[in-house]
Amino acid sequence: MQPLLDVSGVTLRYKTPSVLVTATERVSFEVNTSDRFVLLGPSGCGKSTLLKAVGGYLHPSEGEIRIKGRKVTEPGADRMMVFQEFDQLLPWKTVLDNVMFPLLNARKMGRSEARDRAAAYIEKVGLTRAMNSYPHTLSGGMKQRVAIARGMAMEPDILLMDEPFAALDALTRRTCQDELLQLWEETRFTVMFVTHSIAEAIKIGNRILLLSPHPGRVKAEVVDVEHASPTDGSAGRLEREIHELLFAQDGHGE
Repeated sequence: MQPLLDVSGVTLRYKTPSVLVTATERVSFEVNTSDRFVLLGPSGCGKSTLLKAVGGYLHPSEGEIRIKGRKVTEPGADRMMVFQEFDQLLPWKTVLDNVMFPLLNARKMGRSEARDRAAAYIEKVGLTRAMNSYPHTLSGGMKQRVAIARGMAMEPDILLMDEPFAALDALTRRTCQDELLQLWEETRFTVMFVTHSIAEAIKIGNRILLLSPHPGRVKAEVVDVEHASPTDGSAGRLEREIHELLFAQDGHGE
């Protein structure tokens, strides 16, 4: 069966004023429909750069990225992105208008249908009462829930999430993780999630791809993650195993 997303031998490079930086080197993986696929690695390993390439914002120096068999050459409504930053919402628009905006901009539907679709996803993230509020009146966690609703309202093939909860306090972060998993249980959307937290990767993902320190190379893939439980100690054991895999010497000088 053809994977939803196929990343094949992708090397990503970008220029700074003084040097050519290799962010990832020959990274390959597949994402299947309804996967909760996590990219995990230390800061600077290229995981966010790789996510942007899947989104079509960066072009590989080597290799290619395909979604449903089509080569990714530019951003598209089939890949919606949720960033870490709290200022990703349009400050002059209400919650409802923020969620409606991409629906109307993509000309996928009329205003009435867009309003109904947006309201339904706002309800799914528990923010119906804040529908007419402006972003500056919302907490960080609420802003991220609006961003998730906005991305999901487009009903993309894959939702790309770049450390969306990293800037939240610990309690809010845990609540948002739980809400994301509950939302996944309801709709079984496909998500590609970037984090440098092993505990978050285990909680969110059903598959975890481990990337080496800079430049990012595939070190290992961990599958059947959702069977790890914090109650029987298996999640803790898996966390230790992943830590050892991430930081094991592999002959590339990491």
